[in-house]
Amino acid sequence: MVNQAGRSRDGGSAPPRARRLTAEARRSSILKAARQAFSETGDVNGTTIKVIAERGGISEGVIYRHFESKDQLFYEAVVEPLREAVSELVAATQVVDRDEPLTPERQLETLNGLYRQLISTLEEVLPLLGLVLFGDPQVARRFYQESFAGAMDHLASAWGEVEGRYGYESESPDISARAVMGTALILALESHYNKRFDRERAVDLATEGTCKGFFPPIEPERRVR
Repeated sequence: MVNQAGRSRDGGSAPPRARRLTAEARRSSILKAARQAFSETGDVNGTTIKVIAERGGISEGVIYRHFESKDQLFYEAVVEPLREAVSELVAATQVVDRDEPLTPERQLETLNGLYRQLISTLEEVLPLLGLVLFGDPQVARRFYQESFAGAMDHLASAWGEVEGRYGYESESPDISARAVMGTALILALESHYNKRFDRERAVDLATEGTCKGFFPPIEPERRVR
């Protein structure tokens, strides 16, 4: 038993009372638990409020005091962090559009840095990306059109402006941007799931291949007979 002086009867100090979380902190902890639960199950429909509550060590009632539905929880726990990650991808494309003179060496260096940023960001959000893009079709369509495609369009626009300053006019910067994003996504998957994957080599080869072409020109006269 503890007396008014805050000491137990045996003379020892009473254990400190656990502080109650603020509403903001509780909301943040629920979002974290939901994000982990959705990622672990990989199934939005199968991830119930009960599962999320157990993951967070709280009651279902506590969750409903902060979120109206599982849909709202999914959106704020999964979709919003993805939007923020895509914003980082858009920021990464800014390195393409610098005012410094663009030499072949500078082009390789810039593209190499872009690949590294894209791969790093994509690898970080792979579980969430899979949940959104391969989950509810309506959520997937909206996210892809409003966020992911927007990042690639921004990259294409940046490239187009750079090429315009040097007198070039690409016929398909939008496809080029999607090819780079697709390459970065596959390399992120390899980096995440393949322990033997040589990321440094892959980034260097992808950079050089993007700038110079992945396949050498075919010269019929050099065919080995």
